[in-house]
Amino acid sequence: MRKSTSFYLKIALSSTFLCFAHSTNSNFVDCQSWFSRGAGRKIRGKSIIKDLRLYSTNKMSDHGDTLEYHIKFPNPNFNYGQNGESDFVFVVNEEKIPVILLFGWAGCQDKYLAKYSKIYEEKGLITLRYTAPVKCLFWKRYQMLKIGEKLVKLLLDLNFDSHPIIIHCFSNGGAFLYQNVSMALDKCPKDIPVKGIIFDSAPGKKRILSLFRAISAILGGNAIYNISMSLFMTMFISVIWLYEIITKELFAKKVTHTNLYEHLKHEKNYWPQHFIYSKADNLIPYTDIEQFSSFRKTQGVDVTTLCYEESLHVKHLPENKESYVNSVCNFINKCLNGKN
Repeated sequence: MRKSTSFYLKIALSSTFLCFAHSTNSNFVDCQSWFSRGAGRKIRGKSIIKDLRLYSTNKMSDHGDTLEYHIKFPNPNFNYGQNGESDFVFVVNEEKIPVILLFGWAGCQDKYLAKYSKIYEEKGLITLRYTAPVKCLFWKRYQMLKIGEKLVKLLLDLNFDSHPIIIHCFSNGGAFLYQNVSMALDKCPKDIPVKGIIFDSAPGKKRILSLFRAISAILGGNAIYNISMSLFMTMFISVIWLYEIITKELFAKKVTHTNLYEHLKHEKNYWPQHFIYSKADNLIPYTDIEQFSSFRKTQGVDVTTLCYEESLHVKHLPENKESYVNSVCNFINKCLNGKN
């Protein structure tokens, strides 16, 4: 198992409490300290011992009840009233600290997703990062609903159903995961207070060329290997797509994962949505996102957008850090407090 400097939640079976692997970031502390405060005491320890297992590997059990995710809690002494020269301060209920769920793009390495969660961790918010396995995003998509249900169960086990939830998803991979979490929330017996959704470089329509480019970006390697394998996998996945379409049309079979774009356009949840995208994106055309956001607005959804001219697919933060951070913080502040 690889070591990490971030706060990986681990179950200490030989102890009576959970603990964190410490990092040098003073804004975050061990789980025992966080649980000792009011919000922490609300978490059901028994459920956590049974259901929460975090590993620092990038593998997921297909048949078990575990999810590999990364979670961080703020320091119980975090000063939510601090206001540096350029700091954005959230007005939050310290007993119900907002939780930011970050859903990575296909093939996303957690070290890159962690750069985004850091935005919220520095503001004293709870973050939970998860990226769905590539195989589940492309050729085992029927497993995604189960993953969505597990994530919702995790929120309940953590007692986050009393905390405001913001979902920040990246590309179609993160948007697909959000779709399945949304469907799982619809069936959840408890009301989980989702306050808003941030789409980074998503959603986009289903295109063969976009699929090829996405697979190519995931595979990497030398040109000959990359192109040949990307072509093969694109053809293979295209056949799966075609099979799903035929099955749905001929046998009236309900297949919820055939068209992500159309499903999200018509989803019944009306949480505020914020779209961050670029005209230079070569995977998902900016026109897809503008058409989508415009349609959602006609449905009564509170929609805001941020369009860049030159940043690449899921590269908007490193190329436009200040405006990106201000954009997501303003959106979250509006969702939590009704203020821009």
